[in-house]
Amino acid sequence: MNSVKSPSANHPALSDKTQENLQRHKPPQGLRFSPTAWAKLLYLRDAGDSEVGGFGISATDNLLNIEDVALVRQNCDLASVMLDDQAVADYFDRQVDAGCHPEQFGRIWIHTHPGSSPQPSATDEQTFARVFGRTEWSVMFILAREGRTYARLQFHVGPGGSVLLPVEVDYSRAFAASDHAAWQTEYVANVEVEPWPPEPKVLTHLEPHKEGASLLTPHTDWPDFWDDLFQEKLVDACAEAPVGGFYDDEF
Repeated sequence: MNSVKSPSANHPALSDKTQENLQRHKPPQGLRFSPTAWAKLLYLRDAGDSEVGGFGISATDNLLNIEDVALVRQNCDLASVMLDDQAVADYFDRQVDAGCHPEQFGRIWIHTHPGSSPQPSATDEQTFARVFGRTEWSVMFILAREGRTYARLQFHVGPGGSVLLPVEVDYSRAFAASDHAAWQTEYVANVEVEPWPPEPKVLTHLEPHKEGASLLTPHTDWPDFWDDLFQEKLVDACAEAPVGGFYDDEF
């Protein structure tokens, strides 16, 4: 009986090196949202006039398949999102307690833009580099008005690099119905919209190496605190967890 080779099997017309190069440079899988996760993100984008930020929760068998979008407490305005440090820490703890690995819930940063442009701002780039720059990989996803999107997969191992990802809604998997009431409850519980232009505000934060409270000014002193938080909750946790793959097939 003659065997039939699959299209991915060796082809006599192509050298081994050519096939290897084709495999290495094949287009990446896109960022896929379940219909329910996509509907929820659209709802959250339109729930107010500010930006909204959160984390994508990935499927266990494919880390670029997003099954849910999770909000944490945050202060937002028309141009920025500031996630509450304790809320992020609690979110990480809940996910780990539920048996999830950090690469499933802490690698894909999702936020919205109230305008029509999904292109990342300078603040977005600074936040992405500072908060996620020490992980093996991470994704920044932005959803703007009119359904415009931006998705970039960033690698931080070896020489590093990045690639823009196509975005799609995956209807091939089973998905739950929309739940506007639950989404509105989550939005109201977590999103605090700041006036624009922002008013001066000073936060207090107790640091272990200092006595008493020190003043923490948003957008200036905040990055140092985020570094400490994510080193403990994301980077160190990822180092202890099994390394997951990006895709269903080998890349």
